[in-house]
Amino acid sequence: MRRGSPFHSRTSAACESWEWRGWSGYLAASSYSLVPEMEYYAIRHSAGLLDVSPLYKYRIRGKDALALVNKVVTRNAKELRKGQICYTPWCDERGKTVDDGTLWNFGDGSFRMTSAEPNLKWLQDAGIGLDAEVEDVSEDIGALALQGPSSRAILLEGADGAVEKLKYFRFANTKFAGIPVQISRTGYTGDLGYEIWVERERAETLWDALMAKGQGHDITPAGMLALDVARIEAGLILAEVDYTPARKAVIDAQRYSPYELSLDWTVALEKGSFIGRKALLEEKRRGPARRTVGLVIDWGAVEKFYWDMGLPPQPPSAPWRQKVPLFAGYRQIGWATSGCWSPLLKKYIVIATVASPYSKPGTRVLIELAVEWERHRVPATVVERPFFEPDRKKS
Repeated sequence: MRRGSPFHSRTSAACESWEWRGWSGYLAASSYSLVPEMEYYAIRHSAGLLDVSPLYKYRIRGKDALALVNKVVTRNAKELRKGQICYTPWCDERGKTVDDGTLWNFGDGSFRMTSAEPNLKWLQDAGIGLDAEVEDVSEDIGALALQGPSSRAILLEGADGAVEKLKYFRFANTKFAGIPVQISRTGYTGDLGYEIWVERERAETLWDALMAKGQGHDITPAGMLALDVARIEAGLILAEVDYTPARKAVIDAQRYSPYELSLDWTVALEKGSFIGRKALLEEKRRGPARRTVGLVIDWGAVEKFYWDMGLPPQPPSAPWRQKVPLFAGYRQIGWATSGCWSPLLKKYIVIATVASPYSKPGTRVLIELAVEWERHRVPATVVERPFFEPDRKKS
């Protein structure tokens, strides 16, 4: 049975649409209002408040905590300074991605890992023989993502100067409206944003304080539909949508390495031994067979199919998550995995997997789309991700 997050008493009261979905065993609002587009616009023009408590959270401590995380993740954890966070995938022995998430350095020899999938046993098995303890603290910590150009101003209403000085992918222990919290400059929207981490017992009080302080800054609760559009614009991959976690894959085609996910920059082969390194060394030598790319669909071509049927052109009303074939001529060369109409960019954008020869920006491919249940092949262009990255994100 799905359960409510630490903020459920507040999110359920705010959810006028009563549209919910499951996320790691929790109830998550698909949208709060009957017009979910307004939640997206809050993320991009003021501030959206998202409940991200269903993320799995693991505390790793002990004499060999650093050795354990460096054995598991593909990044070099030794380079992570106190108060710093990094994004990282981790792999199985075949170099295929088990999951991806964030790694936090608390500076006292302990770390936190967050992930979309359960990883407790994976981390414990990797730690056999090491003096390191892995604790699942997912239930103990509530988390809110405050995302958008007004997010900093809202936090400054109730927190100290630590927020103003907080750099991208750093975190600070502070208080908001007197409530002890950790504030990290992270998020899944590709915009200026923060995540606020709080003890479960203080979660409701934190929600109330954020909504009160944010009232003058147009703070708006935002659901998963708005988040999905924002994360696609940011070009961010999603487990079980854009790739299948290696432990859940049934066939080889479902398994992706970090190189196939175009996450080359996250693989620190020079750091020494880690799980999957040997396979990744070999893959780097020969080159990945496929890559994850961004596509922009030729909307003019789509419009023509609508007009030919006597229909007004209709962009997709919601982000989608499904495999859609991609072609070069008559040959299938990959598939799209998620896409949406970007309200900000006024473009139809897609995250996709393509054979490596077709991954260069500017390459033209064909995507299969249906108009009134008639299938057509529409031109699309490979582009760099992210599709949208404002200067305020890191400034």
